Amino acid sequence: MTCHLAIVGSGPAGYYTAEAAQKLWGDDIRVDVFDTLPVPYGLIRTGVAPDHQSIKGVSRRYETTALSENVRFVGNVTVGTDVSVGELQQLYDAVVFATGAPHDRPLGIPGEHLANVFGSAAFVGWYNGHPQFAGLDPDLSGASAAVIGMGNVALDVARILSKTEAEFASSDIVAHALDALGASHVHTVTIVGRRGPHQIMMTPKELGELMHLERASPRVDPADLPAAADDAMLEPGLRKSVGHLRSFAAIPESERADKAIEIDFDMFASPVRLIGEDRVTGVEVERTRVEAGRAIGTGETYVIPADIVVACIGYRSSPIPGVPFDERMGRFANDEGRILPGLYAVGWAKRGPTGTIGTNRPDGQGIVERIAEDIASGAIGGGAKEGRAGFDRLAAERGLDVVTFRDWKKIEDAENRAARDGAPREKFVDIESMIRARG
Repeated sequence: MTCHLAIVGSGPAGYYTAEAAQKLWGDDIRVDVFDTLPVPYGLIRTGVAPDHQSIKGVSRRYETTALSENVRFVGNVTVGTDVSVGELQQLYDAVVFATGAPHDRPLGIPGEHLANVFGSAAFVGWYNGHPQFAGLDPDLSGASAAVIGMGNVALDVARILSKTEAEFASSDIVAHALDALGASHVHTVTIVGRRGPHQIMMTPKELGELMHLERASPRVDPADLPAAADDAMLEPGLRKSVGHLRSFAAIPESERADKAIEIDFDMFASPVRLIGEDRVTGVEVERTRVEAGRAIGTGETYVIPADIVVACIGYRSSPIPGVPFDERMGRFANDEGRILPGLYAVGWAKRGPTGTIGTNRPDGQGIVERIAEDIASGAIGGGAKEGRAGFDRLAAERGLDVVTFRDWKKIEDAENRAARDGAPREKFVDIESMIRARG
């Protein structure tokens, strides 16, 4: 008896779930992986920094799964609009949401709606060519940028703002972003964090990259650093990251003089207001102290100049009609991945935006095991649904223009052929171009 599984989202969580389903059920599983975009891989394509090509290489593993006979890509189909969740439930034994967390968490402070203020999902999507954000057009004519957040995404944004065109040679940054960054007048990038060095979420590798930028130098105020002996209590990765911050603080001013851009870490600073009339001109912050790991305001405020602000403070999943959603956590309401009978969540859609790409692999395995348990217990059916045959009939009735994985390979080939010298690809940044490229 064949089990039919629908996975909504073709990023890491989606394909790790498909891979786990193959391993558990073998030839007795049929998996359809849905995506709103005509192209797969989600976060790998539009979230991972364009100068981190080695990380993007994990897509080769997903391609192996996608090319299997019992797994297929169903692109250019929006669940909740083109097809309802209820309809998928009627067609598939189980529906798994692997939609990630594509929306920015709001800052929640006055002024966040001023011009030239962006969330990281939008700004990263802009330089990665996501069709939703390709037209963002940030103004980089000012001298100062503020990046709010103390995680790796904040580091990505600061690094991208600071690199030379030559440093992007082997990346897949899209042409419109490369042109804009080449004309940028930003020479100070301030990374703003509410807490201190021992509370950062930045990993050693990403921090270490700042030491090797051609025209930028990182700066940390030595006064923000705790006593070196206090580092001993930290877990090894964080201890190494703090070690990088100590190295930044020790860079001689004579070395900085040769650098056109300064990346300044402003810690113990909690944003309270964005300043400006029509567009942002600064970030008002309150000086903090850390007690029991929490940032406590001191009442002292000051202004950080900022002609552009990018908030890198977290993400939220997209609610889908008919699926219980936890507004406070910004994810689907679930109990260890179970939402409702036959409905499941995996990855960021399940746990929120935490963990690495690799975290999604055991998460996918876990949700497949729970689906198997529910089938075995009779909580959901197993093998009695139409699956892809039923969806194909529905798609034909509605005239849906479904993009297959074979279509995607044609799109990918066209992107590879269009690449500038040294780059792996030049991504299409609008859906119409993607559709035309498949022929």
